Amino acid sequence: MPLARTLLYISHIQRNIIEEGHIDMDTREMKLLDMHCDTLIECWRHDDRTMRHGPGHLSLDLMLQNHGMAQFFAIYLSRIEMQTMEPYEIFQKVYDNYRMEMSRNTDVIRSAFSAEDIEKNASEGFLSAFLTIEDGVFIGDHMERLREVYDKGVRLITLIWGFPNTVGYPCSDDPEENARGLTEFGMQVIEEMNRIGLIIDVSHMSEGGFYDVAKYSKKPFMATHSCAKALCGHKRNLTDDQLRVIGETGSVVGVNFESSFLKDGSSYATVEQIMRHLDYMVNKAGIDHVGFGSDFDGIDSAGELKDYSGYSRVLAEMEKKYTDDEIDKLTHLNVLATMRSIIG
Repeated sequence: MPLARTLLYISHIQRNIIEEGHIDMDTREMKLLDMHCDTLIECWRHDDRTMRHGPGHLSLDLMLQNHGMAQFFAIYLSRIEMQTMEPYEIFQKVYDNYRMEMSRNTDVIRSAFSAEDIEKNASEGFLSAFLTIEDGVFIGDHMERLREVYDKGVRLITLIWGFPNTVGYPCSDDPEENARGLTEFGMQVIEEMNRIGLIIDVSHMSEGGFYDVAKYSKKPFMATHSCAKALCGHKRNLTDDQLRVIGETGSVVGVNFESSFLKDGSSYATVEQIMRHLDYMVNKAGIDHVGFGSDFDGIDSAGELKDYSGYSRVLAEMEKKYTDDEIDKLTHLNVLATMRSIIG
């Protein structure tokens, strides 16, 4: 068995029963690393929702039962809450709830701040939580906030969501708007993120902003939850040339499970649609530069997948056309390699 696969099996430490699932941790393979979900804000908003279980697409229980290894947990700075709260206040409140949730689940999950942490946690039988922020709006004109959130454990920032901020502009169907690049302050943010060791996420960003990041960043970057525009014309998707640049810069892109990103006019995601984008993006970016970023709990419906358990169906389809080593790359190794090139 290749070393890369061996490391992802649970160690001999006896942790045979995990609450309701009764999962044998000595035989369960951990391999799925998902680059984006909005689960944290849902846990903060709703009393019946926790990281461990409850309604929604993703939970620790589902990860434990379906080959979960690590999850990029985004603190999404929602415009709903911004009606009454400042963005940085939203971050603080969701972050405090995240810390509480992590303290309640020390038997199954640990924080991770690097690729090495994720591999170590997996080798000892633990899931990993990798903390991110969706929308650089919290930065405002306060560059010092990058260091502040880094010190709290954040290791990735999705620079833009659906609205302009001090860093840059969102993707748009208007060609002129979509061509707008980083602001002057945004270029300074890129430099500071490179210096600190914060991963840059270009999902939601204008095409002009994407190319500015590719030009000015001294390190690779991520498009954590995006699909291929050639297959579906949604403004959030990436062109063939953007996918090529991701490959050439040593970056990585994660296939999104949102139905409107997968097929024009679709309201129901299918495994076939996901595989179509996966195959296409592998062809354009390269087998070493594609992974998954489901956007679970940030999409209206997971369609045919239903929830995180649907990953098992995706893996079954992957086994029909990819080798074991290629599947390992696509499920986790590509993301881990990009992480190493950015933050060690």
